[in-house]
Amino acid sequence: MLNKFGPSSQGEARVEYLDGDFRVVSPGSYVRCAITGEHIPLDELKYWSVDRQEAYATPDAVLARHYPAQAVKA
Repeated sequence: MLNKFGPSSQGEARVEYLDGDFRVVSPGSYVRCAITGEHIPLDELKYWSVDRQEAYATPDAVLARHYPAQAVKA
């Protein structure tokens, strides 16, 4: 369940990552990718780890976290 807040909720949100869903704990418009630091708008958030409680911007970022030795160097 995505908790939406009004347009005044700018800045980084605090999120609890659940199985197949997430819950906004503190309002904001984005979260940060744990690998790249990229801002991920909440309405575009697709990848996260429940165990690590962190978000990822792309599938490549997920792979880099779980298999760092095989991460593609850009």
